[in-house]
Amino acid sequence: MLISLHVKNLALIQETEVYFGPSLNILTGETGAGKSIIIGSVNLALGAKADTDLIRQGAEYGLVELLFKVEQEEAVEQLRSMDIPLEEDGTVLIQRKIMAGRSVSKVNGETVVAKQLKQLASYLIDIHGQHEHQSLLNTSKQKRILDSYAGEELSAILSRVRQLYTEYQEVLEEIRKTDVDGATRKRELDLASFELQEILDANLQPGEDEELENAYRRMVNSQKISGGVGAAYTICSEGREAVSDLLSRAIRELRPVSELDDEIADLEQQLLEIESLVRDFGRQAYDYMNSLEFDPGTFAEVESRLNLVNHLKDKYGSTIETVIAYGDSLQEQIDRLQNAEEYLASLQERIDIIQRELLAACETASAIRKKTAGTLAAEMKAALLHLNFLDVQFEIRVEGDPEKVSADGYDRVNYLISTNPGEPIKPLNQVASGGELSRIMLALKTVLADRDGIDTLIFDEIDSGISGKTAWKVAEKIGRLGRAHQILCITHLPQIAAMADTHFLIEKKVEEGHAVTHIREVHGEDSVKELARLLGGEEISSSALENAREMKKTAMEIK
Repeated sequence: MLISLHVKNLALIQETEVYFGPSLNILTGETGAGKSIIIGSVNLALGAKADTDLIRQGAEYGLVELLFKVEQEEAVEQLRSMDIPLEEDGTVLIQRKIMAGRSVSKVNGETVVAKQLKQLASYLIDIHGQHEHQSLLNTSKQKRILDSYAGEELSAILSRVRQLYTEYQEVLEEIRKTDVDGATRKRELDLASFELQEILDANLQPGEDEELENAYRRMVNSQKISGGVGAAYTICSEGREAVSDLLSRAIRELRPVSELDDEIADLEQQLLEIESLVRDFGRQAYDYMNSLEFDPGTFAEVESRLNLVNHLKDKYGSTIETVIAYGDSLQEQIDRLQNAEEYLASLQERIDIIQRELLAACETASAIRKKTAGTLAAEMKAALLHLNFLDVQFEIRVEGDPEKVSADGYDRVNYLISTNPGEPIKPLNQVASGGELSRIMLALKTVLADRDGIDTLIFDEIDSGISGKTAWKVAEKIGRLGRAHQILCITHLPQIAAMADTHFLIEKKVEEGHAVTHIREVHGEDSVKELARLLGGEEISSSALENAREMKKTAMEIK
């Protein structure tokens, strides 16, 4: 459930915070008051593309925060998969800060990317925009709706279909690469054999490049290294002023008095340990300088070997390990090319098996879709009749074509409808008007809402093309939907607004020379006045107020 929305410095909103009720929340206001900004802010918080032009003029950033109360197990599991802790009270705070050139999204304080945010949002909220009903004319959208209604049974088999389809395409590509003419195969074999022999002749060893680079760097800089190490050695170990001699003198000075005080004995012990370390350093430095003798022959060998290794890395991989792995793949390629006929036969046998399994999985998916289509069509017909379709026939056709297999099966799904007696049933895009599409989408949302478990639904002006008795039917449907779900509904229809459990008024005012959008909750007589405005316009007459009160009463009776 969406508990609250906090918006700062976005478009016409300076700063506002809204606390929503658990049932039907209605948002009304004059055209241009900023109703779309409210829903747009929710979309922004949930990962929609952010335009920096939305930042209020003069502000450095825009901010949107959504506070949810999460109880659905799917949403909790999604949070866990994102390594985001859930608060003890089950709340989830989603924040989106929009700045010039970039934006930052956080969930419970943890930074997330847009993909993660959209995935999480799909478990928390379902937003139906003003023009979404037009998507119903797309048969691919119709298929997705049917698949969503079918649930886990279909989801599991479609996962298997996608896996098999991917394997099928991979084997087809392997057949295409292998099934070439003799001349092409010989050229590929010669090239692979040459490259493999070049790698084998080099006898590369893992980690060898790092050792060679270290040795080469040491030899090239031997004079500089010798000077630095030699100077340090001289300071520590040679001459009367050497560190080791000075330490010995210091120890001799302390020794006669170390027995007189334990602290002096400790100081002597420290000097003895330091002297030992300095002498160890001198011996190691001396040995290192002796090892720095420059041998031109050895240098030439290291340089030649390093050039060969780098040459192979430039051609076949960025590391010795990747070059060796490439050699292994070349050997496999050579084996395939040398035994092309046998390999092609094995690929063909494999693809036949995959194809049979893929078609069987598609057939299973198609059977589930056809079974589900009948159930969904019956529920849709009942919902549409309730939404004032006087005589409606609704059918979902699922037609399979084994010659047109894709990653989601081989079915074509089409929604058909007849809204008048005696008219033949036809596809939606041939018969449905804008107002009818709005009602069809609302019917789908209400049917699906009981299955997908999403707590919060948003309807953004779904009342286009609706009036009169139909408006009351739509209002009744939304009101009843609000019993089981939290609904946020932006509307121009007084019939729908009258159903509000919580009513918000969105207003635009001029403050200090700038337009500012405010949103506030209205109760009682203020809510009645807003209904009267929706009924009769700016001039609110006593009859309009009376009609509004009567409408409120009717709505309560319906609910």
